[in-house]
Amino acid sequence: MKIKYLLLTFVLVSILVSFFNGCSSSTTSEEVEILPADRLVKRLEANRRKIRSFEGSGTLTIKTPDFNNSASFTVVMIKPDSIYLTIMGPFGIELAQALVTKRNFTFYEALSNTVYMGEMNDDVLRNILRIDLSFTDLLDAIIGAVNLTDRLYKNPDTYQVQNDKYVVAYKDSLQNTISTYSIDIRNLGITQYTLKSSREKELFLAEYTNFTLTENVAIPKKISISNRRENQYLQIDYKSISTNQKNIQIDFKFPTDATIIKW
Repeated sequence: MKIKYLLLTFVLVSILVSFFNGCSSSTTSEEVEILPADRLVKRLEANRRKIRSFEGSGTLTIKTPDFNNSASFTVVMIKPDSIYLTIMGPFGIELAQALVTKRNFTFYEALSNTVYMGEMNDDVLRNILRIDLSFTDLLDAIIGAVNLTDRLYKNPDTYQVQNDKYVVAYKDSLQNTISTYSIDIRNLGITQYTLKSSREKELFLAEYTNFTLTENVAIPKKISISNRRENQYLQIDYKSISTNQKNIQIDFKFPTDATIIKW
C-alpha cells in the first residue's frame, strides 16, 4: 500500500514539475525575442525618435572641481530645438530659468533679477550647467537616450548577449576610442554607455536605471553621467515624467524690471 502511495505521489510530482517547467519555457520564449545587431540598433534609434516632447521634474545634481550642488528642477523639451529649465531652491523658491535653442539662449537669474541672452554655443551650456555637453547631447541626456544615427549602417565590432543584456561595441580608429552599449533585452532600454580609449581607460560613463514605459519606449527616471576627462558628474532623478503631450508648451516669462545683459 505504501509503495503504491509513493509511486502515485512520484508520478503526480513529476507531472506537476513538467507542467510548470513547460509553462515557464513557453512564456520566456514568447516574451523575449533575441534581435540581430542591425535590427536592434534600428529599434533603439526608432524608439529615441518617438519622443518628440518631454516634461519632467525631480532633482538635479552637478559635481565639478569648482562646483558641487543639488536642486529641484523642472524641464520641458520640445524637439527639435527647445529646452526650458527651471531651478528651484528650498520651499519651491525659483532660483533661475533657462530657455535654450540651437540658435539662442535666455537665462534669468532670479536672485539678481538679471537676464542674460545671446547666441547659442557650447560655452553657454558649460556656463549654465557647469558640464561639457553639446546641445544635441543635452537633448538626448534629458530623456536618457543615446543617438545611434551614425551606427545604423555600420556593423558593430562586438555583439553579444550576456544574461539579460545585449552588449554592442564600436571602435573608432580615428579617435582611438571604443563605444560600448548595454541594453536590456526585455524593454530595450540602454542601461549603460561607456567611451574608453584604445588602452581601456574610461573617458565617459552614462548609466540609466529605474525605467518606465511610455508609448512602448523605456525611459529611465535616474540618469548618471560622468565625464572622466574633465572630472564632471551630472545626475538626474525624476519624480514625474510625461511625453508627447499635445498641449505641452514653454511659458518663459521674467519681470519687466529685470536687468538685461546681451552676450
